[in-house]
Formats: sequence, structure tokens, C-alpha cells
Amino acid sequence: MEKLMIRGGRPLRGTVQISGAKNSAVALVPAAILAESEVTLDNLPHLSDVAVYREILEDLGAEIEWHGDVMKIDPSAAVSRPMPNGKVKLLRASYYLMGALLGRFGEVTIGLPGGCNFEPRPIDQHIKGFEALGATVTNEHGSIRIHAKELRGAKIYLDVVSVGATINIMLAASRAKGLTIIENAAKEPEIIDVATLLSAMGAKIKGAGTETIRIEGVERLHGCRHSIIPDRIQAGTYMIAAAATHGDVVIDNVIPKHMEAMTAKLEEMGVEVIELDESIRIIGRPDYSAIDVKALVYPGFATDLQSPMTSLLTQAKGVSILTDYVYSNRFKHVPELARMGANIRTEGRSAIIEGSTLHAAKVRAADLRAGAALVVAALTVTDGITEISGVEYIDRGYDNLVDNLRMLGADVWREVDTEEEEWGAVE
Repeated sequence: MEKLMIRGGRPLRGTVQISGAKNSAVALVPAAILAESEVTLDNLPHLSDVAVYREILEDLGAEIEWHGDVMKIDPSAAVSRPMPNGKVKLLRASYYLMGALLGRFGEVTIGLPGGCNFEPRPIDQHIKGFEALGATVTNEHGSIRIHAKELRGAKIYLDVVSVGATINIMLAASRAKGLTIIENAAKEPEIIDVATLLSAMGAKIKGAGTETIRIEGVERLHGCRHSIIPDRIQAGTYMIAAAATHGDVVIDNVIPKHMEAMTAKLEEMGVEVIELDESIRIIGRPDYSAIDVKALVYPGFATDLQSPMTSLLTQAKGVSILTDYVYSNRFKHVPELARMGANIRTEGRSAIIEGSTLHAAKVRAADLRAGAALVVAALTVTDGITEISGVEYIDRGYDNLVDNLRMLGADVWREVDTEEEEWGAVE
């Protein structure tokens, strides 16, 4: 295992290029299974989750070429093999194989997904959708078996807004017979990205990005070429890092509309934000005001940016309150920030953050976005080197993080984590 070493105190300056969206990529790669000829994905981020997905699809018989940010997937020879354990345990988004394989082959047997374990995220809404489409779902020795002689369109109301369930039902319904209507659907940009790919493959989808999505199933889907949208969470993290270090950074290859909630909160703090057609410039200021932030489903402030935003709020004067209405206990970064001198306490869904000066320390990323929070915090430290272990989590969502930060002037590098080699990774 490796650890990140960061000597902070340097304002970030320059331009950073944002890669394709991680939350799109982990749905688009398995979605390619639904086609019966080659699918090409452009602007694909180099992330550990994508690499694991490549291996899974190859195990299923797909032929894959991956060069740079382009992946070619030929799923014509793929089959639905049981996957009770192994690689599917390495990433949360492996559940998208359920909808993709069910839609293509009418059956799938798969172990429960893994990934970041910051809070239980049940898949009951996914199962509800599959059953409404005519599938039978059973638990066999710890694995989920889903099969259907024939998938038929249905009207499905999601009890809670769920990005994963919305996408999974879209995948299966795209090859079901008849019309499927998903009500109370998630509206995230990644939903639109998946719908755009499926439409290019020949699916008939209307309403993606609204609370009601209509899918008219088709018998077959064909290959296509699709460019993945920019990663709004990665972009937001660099926006936060630029502000936290009082820097001046242009975040390039972004869709400013996707960043509206983040932009509004930064401006409320006193950060200068300049929006251009496909980029955003962040100009930090010496002092920031405390604010309240509520993490909500899109188009609200993204829960995936709640953790790094906590680090930025430690740099504001006064007391800020950050409340997460999406996940009730996504605060594993708080004890680690406390190690660095942060004055934070949690009460239920909220973190109460009082402005404070952070110090270098040895800390550990407990999940992907908690890792981003520690990186932002470490960049503000002026009294030494912060050591961040658990880098494998950070690698799940941030493409070329070290190189990008170095280009912006940060003093950051990787080292082998000898403590983890000796004692083993902490769960």
C-alpha cells in the first residue's frame, strides 16, 4: 500500500483538466453489455474502479481494448456467469451488472457489492424495480439470483430517490417488452449520461433528468460511440482546494451548470467564482465567512462534496453547520480532521464546524470522499508534512491526483506505507 505525503501552505495556481465522470463511467462500462456489437467510450477516467470493471467484463467473455481515455468494448461473446464473490466485492457499483445482464440475458447471479463502507446503502429499490419488470429475485448462499423468462414494462415508483436504482431499472427496461415508467427518478447528470449512451445504442428513452423517465423497450441494442461527461465531483473538489489554499485556479473541461450549487456556496463564503463556457476560475480570498450547507439530491449540494467542503469550512471565520440529508452518518472524515486540530462536532446528520488552524498529522482515509477531505485539509497546513494512508480509496475517484496537484504548485508525493505492509490495512 501507499500513502500520500503533503507539505501544505502553498496556494494552488494554474489550470487543471477534469477527466470523465467516475459516477458515469461505473454505469456506462457495464451498460455496454446490453449491446451486441462494439461500444466505444471516450473521456474514460483512469480509476481503479474502471480497471476492476474491465476485468469483470473480460471474465464474462467481452473483448476490451483500453488506450488512454478510450475504451472499446465488444460484448458480442459475453455470457452471464455466476459471480458470487471475487472482483464484484471490490466496488459498490458492481450492482449495475444486475440490470445489464438481466436485460441482455434474462438472468444474473451476483454477490452483494463492496466499495466504500461509510453507510449501509440497501438495494431494495433496485430489487423492487426488477420484480416489477417480471423478474424473480432469490437469495442463494449469500448471492442474489435474478432471472426472468421475459421482462415486461411496468410503472415503478421509487420510494426514495436513488441514482443506482434509477440507472439499474433503465438498463433492464431498455430491452424489456413494452413501456416502463420510472417515477420519483433521480435527476443527476449521470442519469442523463447513461440515457444518452442507451439512446445511441438504439434504446427509446424520454425524460432523463426529470422525475419521470419513460423507456420503450426494444428487442436488440447495437454498438455506438459515446463521450462521458466531465466529473462534477472531481471539479468541485479542485474548486474547494483552490479556495482552501487561497489560490487562483482554472478548472477546465467542466459543465458550469452542474456546479451551480457549489458555486453558490463558495460565493456565499466570499470566494470569487468566474464561469466561462467550459471552465470555472476560482480566486481565493484572505478571509472567508462561515455558512450553512445542506447536502441534498441533485440539483442540490452534492453529498459527495460534503466531506471536502467540511475541510474548507475549517478555514472560515465563525461557526458553520453542514447537514447531509442524503446519508445520515457520512462523517468518518471528522475524527481524522480532529487529529489535525479541527474544531468539529457531529450531531445526528450535522457537523458543526468552528474555524480553526490545522496542523500536520498522520491520518487515514476511511472512504473515497473522506480521503478528498484529508487532501484538502493537508494542503492548508503550514507546519509540516501530513501523511495520508488509505490511498486506495482516493484512487477510486480521482484521476492523476498527484500529477494534477503538482502542476498547480502543491508539494505532494507518494511513499510506500511500511506500517500497513507490516500490520495490514485497517478495515
